[in-house]
Amino acid sequence: MFALPRSWLARATEGVDHDGVRRQIAEESGWSGRYAFLIVISAAISLLGLLMPSVAVLIGAMLLSPLMMPIIGLGFGIATLDFPEIRRAATALVLGATIAVALSVVLILLSPVQTITSEIAGRTQPTLFDLLVALLSAIAGGYALIRGRGGTVVGVAIAIALMPPLVVVGFGIATANWVVFSGALLLFLTNAITIALTAALVARCYGFGSHLSPRHTGWQLVLFAVAIGLLSIPLGAGLRRIAFEAVAQRQVRDALGDDFPAGARLSQVEIDHGADPVRVRAVMLTPRIEPGADRKLAADLRRRLARPVDVHVDQVRISPETGAVEAAQIARAGNGDALRAARERDRAVADVALIAGVPVAAVRADPSDRTIRAAAAPLTGLGIAGYRDLEQRADAAVDDWHVLLTPPGDIALPAIPITAGVIDDEALSAASWASARLARSIVVRGGSLRQRTAVAQGIVTRGGRAEPGSAGGRLRLDWSVARVMPDQEPGERGP
Repeated sequence: MFALPRSWLARATEGVDHDGVRRQIAEESGWSGRYAFLIVISAAISLLGLLMPSVAVLIGAMLLSPLMMPIIGLGFGIATLDFPEIRRAATALVLGATIAVALSVVLILLSPVQTITSEIAGRTQPTLFDLLVALLSAIAGGYALIRGRGGTVVGVAIAIALMPPLVVVGFGIATANWVVFSGALLLFLTNAITIALTAALVARCYGFGSHLSPRHTGWQLVLFAVAIGLLSIPLGAGLRRIAFEAVAQRQVRDALGDDFPAGARLSQVEIDHGADPVRVRAVMLTPRIEPGADRKLAADLRRRLARPVDVHVDQVRISPETGAVEAAQIARAGNGDALRAARERDRAVADVALIAGVPVAAVRADPSDRTIRAAAAPLTGLGIAGYRDLEQRADAAVDDWHVLLTPPGDIALPAIPITAGVIDDEALSAASWASARLARSIVVRGGSLRQRTAVAQGIVTRGGRAEPGSAGGRLRLDWSVARVMPDQEPGERGP
């Protein structure tokens, strides 16, 4: 098939029970009650392992490996161009993945713990290394299946770990965190596509699909190369980002050591690689205060990293004679207050970003008035009341900070019901909240002049901006053409 010597192919396929392998795949790669049961159990165990977090629990979920056989069955179907098998395996895979994601969404919504743990975060940044692991593991899995090495499949299941990324996809949906969702989905697709196509190539090497023509073989090779090439683009970018962060960590420490006098010690350092420019915060214990150190370090790191850097170093003076003792005492006494405050702020920003469904870089924190501002990601079907509830949830999630969440600019204003002459208070509150957060004025149209005036006054007294508009038709609210109020920033006031 691949211009390999016939003698090699003969030796490779010698003793292979092609019919037996096909029967095993047909039995285990399709939909069944056992398969559905294992999907549910594996997803639940994976979720517990991710939230705890516990590697041992995750390994238990990986050992079940219910998704492995449909993917390998899909690969063998591609190798032999067996379209009924392809449909059967693909249907089982899609249904199993859907059940796992849906179950994860439900359980996470019911769970009191919705924190991004280290195990969850580790499955949101796939790289080329993950592609190579899937490639090599698929070769081992295909070989084990063909040669009857059942024990090897267990190791392959642990190495590839198909279920945990799917559960993280569910976590991203349940928490409306699309960064987590997209990263975990890319990891699962990388594993699934690579396993299926590599299994197809392994199957062809062992004589499966020998009835196919060279043209069919060529198309299979093109499919493999194109799929791996497309996957390599985002995975390569992820690997470059991780490599840059590792280099930046080392360069920052080297620069801090070079730019301070002998005897100076680095107490703490934090680097925010996602910020633009890269943000560096450090505490340096030094025998001599260096004026202009921030500016000098910023220039030095800009040269080393070829990127703009925002640097701030808190310098704590120690005497050269007792430097080591003082350094230990300072560390115990907690002189890293500024850095701890920065860590607390960053945690609060990360929590708000998770709830708002936006990147951390899109959230602004103002330590002077302890306010965090963010524009919520658009969510289909969510109205003003839903976004206001989202703001309240974010505000409750962060201690000592006040959260102002801006809804999408094109959000529809609520209807204003009037029952027995009484205007609905909840509708007025929702409208005034949206007006304040978006810094936009509302025009009240329709109904009687008395009704328009009363609704406008109700919105204003609750912190928004509104004015009576034209008559005609039912009572309704429209956004004013003038978007930004001259004396108010978006989100500055409001209920």
